[in-house]
Amino acid sequence: MAQTASMTLQTEFEVHFRSLFRRGFELIFPCDREGRVDLDALSERARTNYLFARAMVGREYENPAVSRRDGPCAPAHGGAIG
Repeated sequence: MAQTASMTLQTEFEVHFRSLFRRGFELIFPCDREGRVDLDALSERARTNYLFARAMVGREYENPAVSRRDGPCAPAHGGAIG
């Protein structure tokens, strides 16, 4: 079962950070088509989790992937974190 961060923004896309070590664990955040997250729209806890996931790509999490809500994931903007 996937874990999701609490968030207040509803969008048609979401960015997924899948754990490298914990099968089935991922952090999911609302984003635009390019994988950009509106940090001001996130709760404090969700913002903290998002920034942690970005910082831990390659160490704890895979490169982020963007998908339509309930759709297949694709690398976020070439898989790069900007």
